[in-house]
Amino acid sequence: MNINPKDPKMEGRDRFILSKAHAGPALYATLADKGYFPLDWLKTLNKPGTALPSHADMVRTPGVDMTAGSLGQGLSCAVGIAIGSRLSGDGAYIHAMIGDGESDEGQIWEAAMYAGHMKLDHLICFTDYNKMQLDGEIRDINDLEPLTDKWKAFGWNVYRVDGHDVDAIDSAITDAKSKKGKPSMIILNTLKGKGVSFLEAKWQNNHNVTISPEERKLALEELKAGRK
Repeated sequence: MNINPKDPKMEGRDRFILSKAHAGPALYATLADKGYFPLDWLKTLNKPGTALPSHADMVRTPGVDMTAGSLGQGLSCAVGIAIGSRLSGDGAYIHAMIGDGESDEGQIWEAAMYAGHMKLDHLICFTDYNKMQLDGEIRDINDLEPLTDKWKAFGWNVYRVDGHDVDAIDSAITDAKSKKGKPSMIILNTLKGKGVSFLEAKWQNNHNVTISPEERKLALEELKAGRK
């Protein structure tokens, strides 16, 4: 992305909208690593007066491009920002991350239809397709399949990749940028708790979990080993 951590509001910068804003901690870790704010801020997550609330907030947090939280709204915001970018001619790419449970919302599909109609080829979106939402498995609550065909029917380029394979994601983004006349959706096949054995084992019941100090130590060791 064309960004500048020293100038978070830089005109013409690429944007990233976290529509599934409850995943804010992952975004905060990335922003801190990029230098938008000190790493020590991460220790204040969700605490009184924090700049890092549970849901991403553009007013509080440097580097957050759009406040989100009511699921389904973020994609609409991304479409609006993409249209504004086109009108200004700033050449920016607009990115959005949506959830699979969030994709139950009708507003997602209204935004999808309009983005296709407007041929927003500088809009690149991702679906975190981990097959789970708060109340259970996607297929049991409101099945999204055939998900690839749905997005194609709305006029999008569609890619489906291993959401844990950085090279595959990078390749999909590169190819999406070469396509003209359509927005792009990259469906990320993911597993909740990936890289942590005891979380992977109970993927159907780990939407939100409490872990012990011993489990925390094990998780960090396994994640560290997995990065080598």
